[in-house]
Amino acid sequence: MPVSIYSVIECPDQFPLYYRFSTYLSFAILIAVGLIRDLFGKLFRPKAYQYLKPQDGYAALNPGFDNFYLRRLHARMDDCFERVTTGVPGRHITLVNRTEGTTEETETLNLSSYNYLGFADSQNSCARFVEASIRTCGVGAAGSCAEIGTHQLQVQVEELVASYVGKQAAIVSSMGFGTNSSVFSTLVGEDCLVLSDELNHASIRFGARASGASIMTFKHNDLVDLETKLRNSIGSRRKWRKVLVVVEGLYSMEGSLCDLPGLVALRRLYKFYLFVDEAHSIGAIGPNGRGVCDYFHVDPAEVDILMGTFTKSFGAMGGYIASDRAVISKLRATDAGVIYSEAPAPAVLAQILSSMQIIVRRGQGPDEGGARLAQLLSNSRYLRRGLKRLGLMVYGNEDSPVVPVLLLNPAKMPAFSREMLRRRISVVVVGYPATPLLLSRVRFCVSATHTKADLDLVLSACEELCHVLQLRLCHGSCDV
Repeated sequence: MPVSIYSVIECPDQFPLYYRFSTYLSFAILIAVGLIRDLFGKLFRPKAYQYLKPQDGYAALNPGFDNFYLRRLHARMDDCFERVTTGVPGRHITLVNRTEGTTEETETLNLSSYNYLGFADSQNSCARFVEASIRTCGVGAAGSCAEIGTHQLQVQVEELVASYVGKQAAIVSSMGFGTNSSVFSTLVGEDCLVLSDELNHASIRFGARASGASIMTFKHNDLVDLETKLRNSIGSRRKWRKVLVVVEGLYSMEGSLCDLPGLVALRRLYKFYLFVDEAHSIGAIGPNGRGVCDYFHVDPAEVDILMGTFTKSFGAMGGYIASDRAVISKLRATDAGVIYSEAPAPAVLAQILSSMQIIVRRGQGPDEGGARLAQLLSNSRYLRRGLKRLGLMVYGNEDSPVVPVLLLNPAKMPAFSREMLRRRISVVVVGYPATPLLLSRVRFCVSATHTKADLDLVLSACEELCHVLQLRLCHGSCDV
C-alpha cells in the first residue's frame, strides 16, 4: 500500500456517551409522538388524514411512512430552511419575513452562501462586464449547442477553464448537478466498475446509477478500504472493461479534502481511471486557486477527469468537465446532458470569464485575485481556530472554507439557527438524511469578503450559544 504524504484531518467521532444517548432518545421521542399523532388523527379526524389513505381504488400519493420524516420531524424546523431572500447574496444577505401580510426584511451576516471569493457581489468589474454582455448578447442561449452552435463566449470560457486547471480541453454546461448526472453514462457502462467515496455528492450517485455500471462505495478518505475493494474486485475474476474511482476535492458537508497524493499512488499501481469532483475546491483551494492538484502539487495529468462548478467560487452557475481532448470530443458527441440541455446563458458565461480572468491574471498588474485567495485562506483558518478554542467539535481540513461544527442533537439545529438569526447571522444547519443520524451540524461558509470583525461577531455568538445549547464537546481546545 503506498504511503500518503498527506494526513487527512478528520474529526474523530468521539464524544461523551450522554450526547449519543440524548440524540438517539430525541429521535425516538419525535418518532413515537409522530406515530401516535398519526394514529389518533386517522381515528378521530379521518377527513384531515384522507390523503394518507387509498381513495377510490387509487394508491395514496403520500403513503404514511414515506413522508413521515417531512411531516413529523422536518416540519418542526421548516422555518430554518428555504428562507425567502432578496438582494445580492454577498457578505450580507437580506431575509424576508415569511409571516403572511408582512414585508419585514432583516439584513444578516451571510455565512450560508457559497461565495468563497466574493464574486457574487454586484458592485465589481465582473458585474459591469456581465451587464455589457446582456446588452450585446441577450439574456438566454435559446437552444443547445448541438442545435444552434456554440457562442463565442462559451468557446473562450472552455479554453480558459482548460488552461486554468491544466488540461487539454474542457466543456461547460448550464448546471453543475446535470454535469455529473449525465457524464457517467458516457464514461462507463455495463462491465465497468465505479468505486465511489461514501460521502460523494448526490449528483455523483445519481449519475453513476444511471450509467448501468457496477458500483461499490469505500469508506470516506480511507485508502486502505479502497485498495481492499480494488483487490477484491480484481480477485473476483470478473473482467472489468474499466475501473473508475470517483472522489470529491473538497467535501461540502465535512470540510475535508480528498487524499489526492495517495489516490495518485494507487492509480499508478492499479491502473484505474480517476475522477475528481472539484465543485467546492476549484477557485477556493491551493495557492493559485486551482483546486486540489494545486494544493497538493500534483500534476493534473495524474487525474484523468476533473469536474467542477462555477457556483461556489466564481459567482455564476453551471459546471465543467476537463480532460484529454479525445475525452471531451466524445462528450460533445454522446453526452445527453450536453446534446439536449440549453447552453449556458451569455451573461453567465461573461461572469465566469471575468471572474476567472481575475484569478488567472495574477502577477499582471494589481493582484486582486491573489488578494482574494489570501484573504479567504486567512478567514478560514481564523474562524476554524476560534471555534476550536471555544471547545466546539469542528470537522475538516485547516484550509477549507467550509467549516462544519457538530450539534449532534436534532433539537439543537432549529435552536441554533433561530438564535443565530436573532443575532442577525445566517447559517446552514444540516441533519439526517444529509448526514448520519448522530452527526447533525451547522455549516459555516467563509468568504474572502468577510472581515475580522464579522468573524469575531460569529465567534462571540457561538460562545454564547455554546453554554446555552451545551455544544462544548471538547475540553479546552478541540484540535482535530
